[in-house]
Amino acid sequence: MSLTINDKAKATQLRKHKTLATGLFLLMVVVYILMTYLSKSNPAHWIGYIKAFSEAAMVGALADWFAVTALFHHPLGIPIPHTNLIEKSKKSIGDNLGNFVVSNFLTAQNIRPYILKLSVSSFVADWLGSEKNKKLVIEEVTKLLKDILRKLDDETITKFIASKGVALIDEVKLNKVVASALQYFVSRNEHQSLITNLAGKIKEYISQNQMMVQDRVKEESYFFVPKFIDNKLASKITNGLIKYFEEIELDHNHKIRAEISTQLAQFVEDMRTLPKWEQELNKLKQGLLSEENIAKYATDIWQSLKTTLTDELSNPESGLVKYFTKTIDNMALSLKEDVVLQERIDKWIRLTLYKYILRNKDNVGMLISNTVGNWQGRELSQKLELEVGKDLQFIRINGTLVGGLVGLLIYAITHLLS
Repeated sequence: MSLTINDKAKATQLRKHKTLATGLFLLMVVVYILMTYLSKSNPAHWIGYIKAFSEAAMVGALADWFAVTALFHHPLGIPIPHTNLIEKSKKSIGDNLGNFVVSNFLTAQNIRPYILKLSVSSFVADWLGSEKNKKLVIEEVTKLLKDILRKLDDETITKFIASKGVALIDEVKLNKVVASALQYFVSRNEHQSLITNLAGKIKEYISQNQMMVQDRVKEESYFFVPKFIDNKLASKITNGLIKYFEEIELDHNHKIRAEISTQLAQFVEDMRTLPKWEQELNKLKQGLLSEENIAKYATDIWQSLKTTLTDELSNPESGLVKYFTKTIDNMALSLKEDVVLQERIDKWIRLTLYKYILRNKDNVGMLISNTVGNWQGRELSQKLELEVGKDLQFIRINGTLVGGLVGLLIYAITHLLS
């Protein structure tokens, strides 16, 4: 078949995409070999994840390479039966291949025995019951959380905290908050202890500064009043004050205490209801909680929280790590001893997986049948390879990546549940 200029351009694109797909496969081979070598001398957990990804990616890449190649050619030029499918029998192979996969692999009868054998809860319980596995989970969780903390954008977080803080503060009625706090203080008679302490301090201050009182009396006295009278008067004043504040200190039913309680109750009510207090406290709030101050507070809060969390996650004996350990122990114990919980979890997993497979089985058959069924002969095989071969190479690429991701997911689940 002669190629037009447009076909030559498509052929060039096809070669480039084949090279890309093949190069990705070779990269996975190199990564797998490297990880296999490192795993012999390095026990790092991440090596197993990368190895599982590359191994599954190679399998996905090879499987999709064979599938794509067999549509148009004999793979590696070897006349393997049932290859070069488009040229040989484009319609029947498309239909049969789709029906075969659906009828022989994705039937309820074939799937059900494997689904019913699943016992994820007991598997997880046994796995978490191992100290080694529990330690592994905690290490991985703390590493992940520390990595998240390290990668978080501080500026974005502080802006978020500041914006939420502003919204929250705007909604707060500061006069009612202060009034409620004072009301709580007064209702518990906490102010009585304050009055007692204050009266005692004043009494003590007057007692220790009687000479100052005498001096003040002399300054205010007339010049013709004898000194001994001034001293006598000063002594009576100080003794009277000391006795008065001592009575307040010792007598919990003193009338001044009742008066203070009444005044405090009235003050609380005024604080809660009078507009002037709301206005005054709003002015104070706006001054203390300006945009600049809130931004500073948010930065301080986030840095303090980030440092605290990092330190907690880095210390195996910290309260946070101990909480993780206790949570895992409780989870393992519940999964091991709570039969109802076990049945509920296993039933949900089985039913969800069973429905998902059956719901999507026809899509698999239709994909295969429609892809192959409409092609004709050798010439069409070559033409279609130019038209769709570039896109089909993405099947190989996607097969490599999706296969790697699925392998990584299976490996991760296996390690978490084993």
